[in-house]
Amino acid sequence: MAFKVLKPGVLSLLQDLGRYGYHAVGLSNGGPMDEYAFRLANRLLDNNPNAPQVEITYGLLVLQATADTTIALCGADLGAKLNDKPLLVWQTYAIQAGDRLSFHQPQHGLRAYLAVKGGFQCEAALSSVSTVMREHVGGLTGKGDKLQKGDLLAFEPYSEPYQNRVPRHAIPDYSQTNIPMIMGYQHEHFSCVEKAHFLSSNYQVSQSFDRMGYRLEGRSIAYSGDGIISEGIAYGSIQIPKDGQPIVLLKDRQTIGGYPKMGCVTTWGGSLLSQKMAGDSVHFEAIPVEEEEKESLLFEARLNSIS
Repeated sequence: MAFKVLKPGVLSLLQDLGRYGYHAVGLSNGGPMDEYAFRLANRLLDNNPNAPQVEITYGLLVLQATADTTIALCGADLGAKLNDKPLLVWQTYAIQAGDRLSFHQPQHGLRAYLAVKGGFQCEAALSSVSTVMREHVGGLTGKGDKLQKGDLLAFEPYSEPYQNRVPRHAIPDYSQTNIPMIMGYQHEHFSCVEKAHFLSSNYQVSQSFDRMGYRLEGRSIAYSGDGIISEGIAYGSIQIPKDGQPIVLLKDRQTIGGYPKMGCVTTWGGSLLSQKMAGDSVHFEAIPVEEEEKESLLFEARLNSIS
């Protein structure tokens, strides 16, 4: 039993929470760009937190169900419809065999997450189904392929009544332009003036953005050091290359790099950024580690409040 892919859309990828323990051989984590939306979708269905979902970037995906199930939609509003009925995000819907589920173009945000009761069934590649196209790993084929017309997204049928939704207070505000970040140890090699410019400037998302990272355009930031030796790259690293235009490295980032880094966006900051499109404006907000820990605990509490 499955969803049959009638139209694959712009970029539709199977993702779980990511592939860990393989940086030594050059493999990135992968996983959902908007981890918060992903986790909320699985929680709505009382799924395992790591249950695979489809990450839908931009839209234009069309699926047809071959069996009954229940789905959850979270993340961006991509104009989803069940047959001809418009659907809201952040809640569950009953699906019957023969139903057609379609996604159109972004109304608000960029990436939506489609979860199914019990999770989509797919054989793991190196302990994860997460699709990393650049590394040719994960997904339905295990080779990093995005969804194609005719693919079958298998699931266990489910026909019991099941309704759930994310409480209003727990729904993210994707219009937020402040991106929380934590300053890194290399920020000491940027002058006080350059750090002030960085934290007081607005940046626009450039045309060059993908799952690997977001290139930003705005005030150029100068680095006063002599350069650094290549080192491991953490999720959310904000690199400052020679042209001074920040690059935020995300889920499909390379594992090592040698550009100086101002710091890292938080998990919540990365989720917010992943919902931005070219031309959208962002502003970095430095927060202490303690505040990030508090925000993480608050999210876990909100997640656990969904019954």
